Amino acid sequence: MATLAPLRTAFRPATPQNFQQLGVPESLVLDLVLRRLLLEGHSSLGSLSRALRLSIPVVEVVFKHMRAQHMVEIKGMTGNDYNFTLSAAGRQLAGERFSVSQYAGACPVSLTEYQTAVRGQAARVRVDRRVLRQAFSDLIISDRMLDQLGPAIISQNSIFVYGPTGNGKTALAERMLRVYDDSCMIPYAVEVDSQVISVYDPVVHHPIEHQEEDLDPRWLPCKRPCILVGGELIPSMLELRLDEASGIYAAPLQMKANNGILIIDDFGRQMMSPRDLLNRWIVPLDRRVDYLTLRYGVKFQIPFELMVVFSTNLDPSDLADEAFLRRIHNKFFVDSVDADSFDQIFSRTVKARGIHAEPDSAEHLRRLCLREGRTELRACYPGDICTILQSIGRYEGRSVLMNKAEMERATALYFAKG
Repeated sequence: MATLAPLRTAFRPATPQNFQQLGVPESLVLDLVLRRLLLEGHSSLGSLSRALRLSIPVVEVVFKHMRAQHMVEIKGMTGNDYNFTLSAAGRQLAGERFSVSQYAGACPVSLTEYQTAVRGQAARVRVDRRVLRQAFSDLIISDRMLDQLGPAIISQNSIFVYGPTGNGKTALAERMLRVYDDSCMIPYAVEVDSQVISVYDPVVHHPIEHQEEDLDPRWLPCKRPCILVGGELIPSMLELRLDEASGIYAAPLQMKANNGILIIDDFGRQMMSPRDLLNRWIVPLDRRVDYLTLRYGVKFQIPFELMVVFSTNLDPSDLADEAFLRRIHNKFFVDSVDADSFDQIFSRTVKARGIHAEPDSAEHLRRLCLREGRTELRACYPGDICTILQSIGRYEGRSVLMNKAEMERATALYFAKG
């Protein structure tokens, strides 16, 4: 069995043993217990503790209240634990609370605790050219580019990456996460004005195994998140979204990305206009705070403690005015690749895919890519052409051929005629 590693995070919340430490209203916890019992039919203190991620002493307080109000019926004992179910009065109340919200998962943390945690887990990175070279080892990248990336990553301010399509801007942005060697605590949910906001998302939050015990189970130790969103981005994804069926709010993208990275890919090609997006974030990028609003008008503040990376093949001056670009401190251009870099990318690609190539294949592919008025070599060409050659091989029921004739055939499919 592998040895669990110590947890590397600045925030280590202890398990609350009473409601003062818990930080959320007792009425909210009562609702969670009622809904959980309604769903399960019968339960125990231990079962509720695990399902709602609460300590036994906290669950006992609610249980005693429910027992005093004749909301539960005791069915027996298992060791020192009660087995019980809802009474008729309890089922009626649970049904009423279930019609308001169906949430019966982990108890949320308070907004105040969430704010403290996010600020306390702000990324602090120390990198140099050697560290970055290792982090981006699977890319062909110049020392000049690394020396631009280093200060930008250390600053943890927003980054604007621009240049011709197909030269690795997105790949570069995604790999920035590798510079972090620590983790962060992500809450399952946050409570605001007795409303539940779901934060933990298994698609973007990846739990880690660790050896520390007695941590508040309402928090999950995770790798720092990295969220990539492209043309599908719409304004509602940046605001709280109330799920009418469950009665809880879903956290917006920037809240899920807190303490990590949010990549806006193909910036300028979203369904929402660049001006709308930039206006929405001009304050968060400048002051590192964001403001969200519940459906009935209650507004509250959350930290905007993340690195936003804008990636685009459009001219920055066509997308944003000077006032906004000033708030993006780090801007760098990812140019087309030179012949030597192209050949290195080609060599890595064919080796990784197990394709046998003739000795002058890289040079020949360069010539093919620069025909018919094309003047730039792009980093994506070797991989894209190899993919076409593999598809041709599968279509014809044979192994992949990397020769002049096959490369002519593949590039004819790949490049549109002018």
